[in-house]
Amino acid sequence: MIKTIYIENDIASHPRTKAILARFPHAVNIACDRYGEVFNRKAQNFRLQKKQPALILARKHKNLILPTPKQYGIGAAHNYYFSHMLNCLYDCRYCFLQGMFQSAHYVLFVNYEDFIWDLQSLIDKHKREPVHFFSGYDCDSLALDPMTHFTNEFLPLFIKNPHALLELRTKSTQVRNLLKQAPVPNCVIAFSFTPPKIAATLEHKTPAVDKRLQAIVDLQQAGWHIGLRFDPLIYTSNYVQEYTELFNAVFRKINPDLTHSVSLGSFRLPKDYFRKLEKLYPTDKLFSSPLIEEKNSIVYPPSIREGLLEFCEDIITQHIPADRFFSCHETVVASL
Repeated sequence: MIKTIYIENDIASHPRTKAILARFPHAVNIACDRYGEVFNRKAQNFRLQKKQPALILARKHKNLILPTPKQYGIGAAHNYYFSHMLNCLYDCRYCFLQGMFQSAHYVLFVNYEDFIWDLQSLIDKHKREPVHFFSGYDCDSLALDPMTHFTNEFLPLFIKNPHALLELRTKSTQVRNLLKQAPVPNCVIAFSFTPPKIAATLEHKTPAVDKRLQAIVDLQQAGWHIGLRFDPLIYTSNYVQEYTELFNAVFRKINPDLTHSVSLGSFRLPKDYFRKLEKLYPTDKLFSSPLIEEKNSIVYPPSIREGLLEFCEDIITQHIPADRFFSCHETVVASL
């Protein structure tokens, strides 16, 4: 439940602002000039804020759509990401957002129309070439969809532009808005997974693996394209058994033939982000794992990383054709 909402003066009268405020009639409303006054303040306690995050309603002014990092993609030459929100409902220990942001509050940029304008401009720029757009880099695409109505607002753009693809990255089971409408052929709902034992330790507040799998089944039966994202892969001494059990559960439950793409990547974090997470969780086993610094990032040593990646790829490609498999392990952040 949202108890405090900060509202930029510039968008106080925006229809989307009014609709969201109406959902939380008992929340304390606080005006501000720019969201950074609240979100970027120094000496904030991320862990304390995470217990009861506030919502910040703001306008995104620039850099609405950005090129993806190298190796972040599922087949297109042109790849971009965008974030209608900052921060996530969930609390995953490996999430790079905790190292990147000062605050755990949620920021929702209500000026969807500006995002849609820039998306259309990029689609037009690339003419009829395939171009992919990724949502879920700085937030979970679907976790707060009942409040934000993000999918209802953005999907019509992709219906009009069938050569452009939208990926919605999520750990959520909030798929009701999607199931209420006809499937969009050029939209991929991409679910992230780690083995249940690892998820129980590192992915706090996320739906259980079996509930995410049921959401996939419901979406596939309704005709939606599904992606599987095993990223980041987390090393444990028992990873062979844990990932074998995960892959068996996934491919036994879902229909592999109706799966658009599968990708995986090993745990990696920019060094500065990693140091901040170490301070937040000084006793967490994840940060005492066998890790090294490589190209200004913290990663598993090559022997562990390559063994983990090869083992998982071998199993995945027994279920998925090679042209649907993508390795994203060179990307330098652990994403949603």
